[in-house]
Amino acid sequence: MENGGNLRRFIRLLQVLTGFTFLFFFIHCPTTTTSPHNNRKVFIQKEGKQYVLYRNGKPFVVRGASGYTNLEKLSQIGGNTIRTWDTVNLGKILDEAQRNNLAVIVGLPMPGSAYLDYFYKDTAKVQALFLALQHTVKQYKGHPALLMWCLGNELGFNAGIGYSPFYKAFNNLLDMIHTVDPDHPVTSTMANFNVLQTMLIQLRVNNLDLISFNTFGKLKILNNKLRWYRWCWNGPYLVTEWGAYGPWEVNNTAWGAPIESTSTKKAEHYRNMYGMLPLNDPRFLGALVFYWGQKQETTPTWFSMFDEQGAGSQAVSVMQELWGGHPVNVKPPLIRYMLLNNKGAADNIMVMPHSLQAAEVLMEGAVPDNLVYHWEVMQEDWFHELGKNTQRVLDTVITGRNTKCVFRSPLKEGPYRIYVKVLDGQGHFATANTPFYVVE
Repeated sequence: MENGGNLRRFIRLLQVLTGFTFLFFFIHCPTTTTSPHNNRKVFIQKEGKQYVLYRNGKPFVVRGASGYTNLEKLSQIGGNTIRTWDTVNLGKILDEAQRNNLAVIVGLPMPGSAYLDYFYKDTAKVQALFLALQHTVKQYKGHPALLMWCLGNELGFNAGIGYSPFYKAFNNLLDMIHTVDPDHPVTSTMANFNVLQTMLIQLRVNNLDLISFNTFGKLKILNNKLRWYRWCWNGPYLVTEWGAYGPWEVNNTAWGAPIESTSTKKAEHYRNMYGMLPLNDPRFLGALVFYWGQKQETTPTWFSMFDEQGAGSQAVSVMQELWGGHPVNVKPPLIRYMLLNNKGAADNIMVMPHSLQAAEVLMEGAVPDNLVYHWEVMQEDWFHELGKNTQRVLDTVITGRNTKCVFRSPLKEGPYRIYVKVLDGQGHFATANTPFYVVE
């Protein structure tokens, strides 16, 4: 009986998959515009095989950054667009973007599809979200800096009848945005290119104008994926996050700490990854580098292209060259690598509590005398519940003109990192860090 049941389930699975394949070969991908004389403020038009994004009657290629700070700098080096993930201080962000000739992709936040029981099966919560986002769309639909709306971020378009409440809420919001603001397209993002999620967007989502991808190390295969699965999605798309390798894509220490590259190495990643963008794909509407600002994600420096005071890393200088086509006059400090007790991060450095440690940062090229080195030891908590990736700064803080730092390890057992930030006093910085573990 068990073998027979397994056989029947297998046959049923084949039938379902065959049905999906047959259906998608006959689905017509959306063409998101009507005529060359479209009078909307922003729209996407298919011209032959080419998709073109029009803004105020002129073709517009998205070239910018995900983030909402340092907007003047973005404009100065050739960027034209920013992206937000929520609506906090949205009015001020839109106004500042307008002052700096930047367009804005406004993120409209909503819970992911995994929150079925907690959120999407609660009609009161769903209605409250609908009214809140409706108010936002009505309030800002006429702002001249607005480029498009991004409904949710990496929501997870999953299969199964049980996800119907999520799709119902998403489609109601999508219809509302199109009704309230027909002048601007609506997109949503997914992590990398996911075939099943793309198929489900075709099947269960109503009239999404374009798809957006957040992709880092897998950017190198995005172009091939989009070409192989053209039958699944043949419409326009954006790359809304790209940059250096993420913490989930690198080697770890023996205790699970992701090993972070120096800012100099990450700048090389940005340059290389830029060359992997699908720039020649006629469906590609542009890309946004990540992260234009300072943020805590695994570490305070992993994705941060700026520090808290607005100084820029070498990645900013790389983008200036790539966008502006001219070299940077003053180059940021360059770090070769960092050592702790003459060991690198991959050596799984373990130390005793309250014992003397010696760290050193080795610089590249001729090192100016005016560089300032800021050393810090921080306790890590990347291993705690997702979303609580904050770090507590310890008392070990040393600032000076020395490439070496001697400090005592913390008393408490656990994972830590020692960080160095190198500042040149001209608006540039470089960073490196090394994880270590205190063993009682």
